[in-house]
Amino acid sequence: MSCVFGFDYGSRLLGVAVGNRFTGLARALAAIPVRDGEPDWQKLDALRQEWLPDTLVIGLPLTLEGEEQAASRGARRLAERLSERYRLPVALIDERHSSQEAAQRFADARAAGLKKRRDAATIDAEAAAVILERWLAQPIEPTAHGLSHP
Repeated sequence: MSCVFGFDYGSRLLGVAVGNRFTGLARALAAIPVRDGEPDWQKLDALRQEWLPDTLVIGLPLTLEGEEQAASRGARRLAERLSERYRLPVALIDERHSSQEAAQRFADARAAGLKKRRDAATIDAEAAAVILERWLAQPIEPTAHGLSHP
């Protein structure tokens, strides 16, 4: 029970990453198409079945001032849909600057010869990994049933 999914919400693509509570690390999995506000549930269901995450973490797009915006409402809708569909705990976390960090990671990997230009399609999944790593880095809080992330 240490597998966690992270999501980078977008109106056209949903970045998905998988992380591990024990290592605190995450890695990009996929960029799933979104049509009419709905992710490709078949692809998302297949990833869930393969990895069996116990928690879902969604990046909340906020303005630079920390205020909600139209994309924030979309991320909140996604959180509700994921919670209803998978019956798993869902956490929202501030995702400000995650896309820039993901772009920098991609540029660094290209410079090191680890990624190619065609891999740019996975930048949304890399942003999901950044979001998930931020959540995993938060202090663990004690609960009545053990320890958990906020």
